[in-house]
Amino acid sequence: MPARWIFLFISLCLPFTVSAADHSYLDELIAQARQKKLAERSEWLNLLHYKPYPYWPGARSLADDPDFFNALDGKTNAAAELEATLANFFSTTVETDKIQNPQCRFIARYQWLRDELHFDPERLPPQTCKRFQEWHASLNPHAITLVFPAAYLNNPASMYGHTLLRIDAKDQNEQTRLLAYAISYAAGTNETSGLIFAVKGLFGGYPGLFSITPYYLKVREYSDIENRDVWEYQLTLTPAEIDRLLMHVWELGPIRFDYYFFDENCAYHLLSLLEVARPGLELTDRFRWWAIPSDTVRAVTEQPGLLKEVVYRPASATLIRQRLMRMDAGQRRLAKELSEQKISLADPRLRDLPMQDQAKILELGYEYTAYQMATGREEKKDSYLRELLLARSRLDAPSQKPTIPTPKVRPDQGHKTSRLGIGWGSRSGRQYEDIRIRPTYHDLMDDDAGYTPGAQIKFFDTVLRHYRGDAGLRLEEFKPLDIASLSPRDDFFKPISWKLNVGWTRKRFADDDEPLVLRFNGGPGLAYASMGASSVYYGFVETSLDVGKRFNQDYAWGLGPSVGWLANFSERWRVNLFAKSMRYGLGDDHWARELSLDQRYSLTRQSAVHFQLYRRQEFKNYWNGGDVSLYFYF
Repeated sequence: MPARWIFLFISLCLPFTVSAADHSYLDELIAQARQKKLAERSEWLNLLHYKPYPYWPGARSLADDPDFFNALDGKTNAAAELEATLANFFSTTVETDKIQNPQCRFIARYQWLRDELHFDPERLPPQTCKRFQEWHASLNPHAITLVFPAAYLNNPASMYGHTLLRIDAKDQNEQTRLLAYAISYAAGTNETSGLIFAVKGLFGGYPGLFSITPYYLKVREYSDIENRDVWEYQLTLTPAEIDRLLMHVWELGPIRFDYYFFDENCAYHLLSLLEVARPGLELTDRFRWWAIPSDTVRAVTEQPGLLKEVVYRPASATLIRQRLMRMDAGQRRLAKELSEQKISLADPRLRDLPMQDQAKILELGYEYTAYQMATGREEKKDSYLRELLLARSRLDAPSQKPTIPTPKVRPDQGHKTSRLGIGWGSRSGRQYEDIRIRPTYHDLMDDDAGYTPGAQIKFFDTVLRHYRGDAGLRLEEFKPLDIASLSPRDDFFKPISWKLNVGWTRKRFADDDEPLVLRFNGGPGLAYASMGASSVYYGFVETSLDVGKRFNQDYAWGLGPSVGWLANFSERWRVNLFAKSMRYGLGDDHWARELSLDQRYSLTRQSAVHFQLYRRQEFKNYWNGGDVSLYFYF
């Protein structure tokens, strides 16, 4: 479209007077932009969030809000958007509380185009962006930190972790860091069901929005309420890069993106902000199909010259558990009874203890009471908290707060999230070879280093099998979704474990036919850890719905228990002993039972050997089997 027609169209839509000089200068700017091919530059494409289509040639903006564009076809035509944006900059709109001049509304675009085209201030007068300037001054930016709260399965939006950017002010230090602000991107929903969130999130069923909130609110949400340790990755962005990032965040404030659980999620879009801040990073190009938060953090740490320092902040629950490990059963019981006000501060069982033991109990009682209040499990006990503090202050004993060691392996240093397995095995004397593909993310038998222990999240886990003597591969198993949470309980923490998986698997009928059936399986459970968490004992009450044409009524619905013991014999060697019994009483009536022993031995961080022995029953068939697989993480 000719430049004059672009300008004429915009002039009819905006309340400013068009002069012949404006027309002339706009023509010159557009001619320069075309000559320099600015619309093809990565800086401009990053500002528009342009990315290639995953399935066909071409590119488009990931922003789904028409207010983000100045041209009608700005979502798919970067050149038209640049020229329409230039035309908009001639607006004389006066800024109010509700209206911004386009130079202020798209201030990052304005600054970049001004630097590239060297705007003549006499022919294109710069506007005063008071609202942006006040906002920027209130942030007082000095540095940017990438924050990674660990995975938390009981929040569907954070099942495999979350990331946000913290804006560190000039006058802040480690003691006042909570006063900073945080930039985050998240789905706009209050959904509490992990299954519903995952399904709707797969298809862009939620709006995705950027927001800036006080950092202390995020710390309380992640650390206190959700029991999540927090990792902070301090970045080396320069003042100019920080300003560029914040100008772009200002542009994104009211803009809606379609939130997609796998790719266009919190982790992916925060990387796009860093690409705007420092052109040439190309961080998002590594995540064309899915973006796992720990993988995006890994991408940042692997970028030369981008990482300055890493800080670990343990959650309140982590601190409480460390205290519990340093106390005997009697001391733990007294601290809990004190927190619950079942005993008084003058109880002789407490007063007769050595002073240091009293201090341990009072400090734990205080922290557990505060934790219960923060998580909403208790009504406010502010006055009782003060009583506990006063009682502790009367003791002539040093602080009993334990030192929390920084984990040896950071989240970005754990095994990579995609996995390929090659296996060999035998079942009832029939030998076979397996190919196992797991696009993402982590299961209970993987190495926990850098991951949340007891958390399993697998998507699109696939097993292809070839039996000796048969022609070709067959699909043995395909599970689009497989989630399990083993959350150990004790006297202080009482979470509910749970599991959920959906997919197709082979079912062995009485005549030895083995068709694929669709299975929905899950249920609640309980888990208990040995002191030190080297092993976990768990049990579930599971229900399974199997659907397929081979069943008498096209389905079978069963219920039964499962129990297991998950243990680490060393940093490399993990064992899982598992038993399950399922009585299918609705539909096709039959039993299904299993006893298995799984073992994993890590060769390196990115490779492992997996062994399995099992005995199974379905209908009246019993069989034994075993296999060995070599896993590669990538």
